Amino acid sequence: MPDDKQTPQPPQKQGRQPGVEAEMMPQPKDRMEGWKPANKLQGKRAVVTGGDSGIGRAVAIGFAKEGADVVVLYKDEHQDAEETKRHVEAAGRKCLAIAGDVGDPGFCAKAVEQAARFLGGRIDILVNNAAEQHVCEDFAEIPEAQVERTFRTNIFGYFWMAKNALKHMPEGGAIINTTSVTAYQGNPQLIDYASTKGAIVAFTRSLAKSLFEQKKIRVNGVAPGPIWTPLIPASFDEEKTAQHGSSAPMQRPGQPDECAPSYIFLAAESDSSYINGQVLHPNGGTVVNG
Repeated sequence: MPDDKQTPQPPQKQGRQPGVEAEMMPQPKDRMEGWKPANKLQGKRAVVTGGDSGIGRAVAIGFAKEGADVVVLYKDEHQDAEETKRHVEAAGRKCLAIAGDVGDPGFCAKAVEQAARFLGGRIDILVNNAAEQHVCEDFAEIPEAQVERTFRTNIFGYFWMAKNALKHMPEGGAIINTTSVTAYQGNPQLIDYASTKGAIVAFTRSLAKSLFEQKKIRVNGVAPGPIWTPLIPASFDEEKTAQHGSSAPMQRPGQPDECAPSYIFLAAESDSSYINGQVLHPNGGTVVNG
């Protein structure tokens, strides 16, 4: 493992959600530069929400290196999204970046139709990954609008994207949902966020049973631990950002490139054809059960 994965990040803070990768120091490792592809997704067509940066960027680029064309959805981080698009195209695949709010069901419907047209009428893989989180030290002070906003982005958007993508998904397709270690451990400062991540686990398990019976579509999840992404400086103060990942058993934050292989594995029927309704845990060694 390269030594630079152990380098602590300096204190930093961003004043907006979901955060801008171009402003981070150091930059996350999310370009899959050392990945050795094996054509596991050759000819596949994928949609990745939150694909502009962090885990979503690493997944989009990893998919492209494995042979898939990719559409990435993102909020409004245009510079980050263009960087993702550049790397996908450098891997020899087509890419379209669509800006908008996945918490809006109307946007989800329009974006899926636009993505399907770009991808030739078919979506083989949907990765629901977009998320936001807001720190609140006192549960009694959590604003109602914040709770609703977090649920709209983190779980309602997953519903809308899956519902609209299904009409374009063939048998053998795959849906992969990003949940979190907080779904299993909880977090006293991220109660609404952790609640949405728990809902995603139940959504994944339930949808897996429904869709495999109907269309042989597999639905699985990935529950990352503390990963170095723009969401971290956008959520926490300078001190907590500098300490991010130190409480994990491996005593460091993970990199998006260390999460993306879980998504590639779950997307590739050659690797995971007998896996459905499950969650993988790239979390730095934390043992979770349930």
